[in-house]
Amino acid sequence: MSTHKAGPDSTVLADCLEVPGLGFLPVNVFVLHCAQPVVVDTGVGLPDRDLLNTLGSVIDPADVRWIWLTHPDRDHTGGLFALLEAAPAARVVTTFLGAGIMSTEHPLPMDRVYFLNPGQSLDVGDRTLHAFRPPLFDNPATVGFYDDRSHTCFSSDCFGGPMPTADVATGSDVEAVRAEDLEAAQLLWASVDSPWVQVADPDRFRATVEPLRSMAPETILCTHLPPAFGLAPRFLDTIAAAPGMSPFVGPDQAALEQILAGFEPGGPA
Repeated sequence: MSTHKAGPDSTVLADCLEVPGLGFLPVNVFVLHCAQPVVVDTGVGLPDRDLLNTLGSVIDPADVRWIWLTHPDRDHTGGLFALLEAAPAARVVTTFLGAGIMSTEHPLPMDRVYFLNPGQSLDVGDRTLHAFRPPLFDNPATVGFYDDRSHTCFSSDCFGGPMPTADVATGSDVEAVRAEDLEAAQLLWASVDSPWVQVADPDRFRATVEPLRSMAPETILCTHLPPAFGLAPRFLDTIAAAPGMSPFVGPDQAALEQILAGFEPGGPA
């Protein structure tokens, strides 16, 4: 993991995963530096990742007061329990459903959970975080938020996209990617991560996009995209075109066997 600033109030702990055939998917953790510091998501749980060590270069984990889990998928919760132990005053912001899903793997300490639903808000001392459900999501417990002081939208998976290289995926600004390539990556990700959008009514879907236009965020911090500055109108236009697109179809067993054959002794180099 590497770190870089995304404005005066936010730090990105940048990571990525290579997805064969798609590219390199960013997997970001964010720190919101405020009166009651917030960590947004906790990354993957692979043994070679060390969230606490990287986080410790940005903030003392013991100072963390809130852990906002945008949803309970494993690429968002990998470092959760290590962080809970290192941050004894922190509470986990999630939903009733999110807590239930997480508890099927490891019991959550319910006295350290804070239920927050879309449409509600959280006071973190020097600002208010406004919870909302992003237009695109892959988990019904997804809740992003808008920081009304820094004008930053933390969008969870929405607006994500695979990047061409690991360096770009962990970079400090998504404008390193050409506009047309970025649009294609975001629509591809929509078809992978939110296949239900194929059957969404276009008008009803666009109605879920409009609240974000009203927010007019200056910065978008997405778990699966490098930081984006001043690009909200373009991003919203891109995802508004998602309804009706064909869902992604991954390799089948025959393709997998062909891939594996390339790694067998005597197989093609």
